[in-house]
Amino acid sequence: MSAFYREKVLSVRHWTDTLFSFRATRDSGFRFQNGQFAMIGLEVEGRPLLRAYSMASANHEEELEFFSIKVADGPLTSKLQKIREGDEILVGRKATGTLITDNLIPGKRLLLLSTGTGLAPFASLIKDPDVYERFETIVLVHGCRQVSELAYGEELVAKLRDDELFGPLLSEKLLYYPTVTREPFRNRGRITDLISSEQLFNDIHQSPLDIETDRIMMCGSPAMLEELKQMFESGGFIEGSGNTPGHFVIEKAFVER
Repeated sequence: MSAFYREKVLSVRHWTDTLFSFRATRDSGFRFQNGQFAMIGLEVEGRPLLRAYSMASANHEEELEFFSIKVADGPLTSKLQKIREGDEILVGRKATGTLITDNLIPGKRLLLLSTGTGLAPFASLIKDPDVYERFETIVLVHGCRQVSELAYGEELVAKLRDDELFGPLLSEKLLYYPTVTREPFRNRGRITDLISSEQLFNDIHQSPLDIETDRIMMCGSPAMLEELKQMFESGGFIEGSGNTPGHFVIEKAFVER
């Protein structure tokens, strides 16, 4: 299986009955840009069982981290959620993905819009000093159904705020906006509605969406991605790619299984 690195699971943490994260060793030859994903999985009956997973760790970190949902009958996640420290996972040698800053036209404010485990690539990006150099403000939006599902993101941001290097950057530039749809919480509503109504911008005391200065990255449920894409394109925003930078980029390789 020369197409894969065999990595050892270092720790597993179950956040809710549907969400877990895990850390693994990282081969020194594995290179990626913050925001990218790789094919990862398990060897099952002698064959690789793989899905696309964004790295939640930054490319300067020595370990790999992934954030995953649990699906009871999912071909991979039904097995992956049972991994323990010391187990072996497969990591594809090639990282790829559209959520990299080079795919965006230069701007002043970066909106990172995520639902569920779509937060993972942004967990990597907000640990990238280059992102803070490129943008004056970074707005991390994480939408979930229930408050408990926000725990991974809340702890991530809290740790970075206490970090010697990132703490000062976050205090100056990062705005974190968690929101839920099915329970009482300080921020309520779907990301699409919060943007179209300008509630999001009112809540963070920022100016509304502006094509001249705003750049957007999105990762999450297919329904959310399609709705936001239509909304942004109707406002003149152009989708970027590796060939042609644009106003927004979408990661479509989303793990649901």
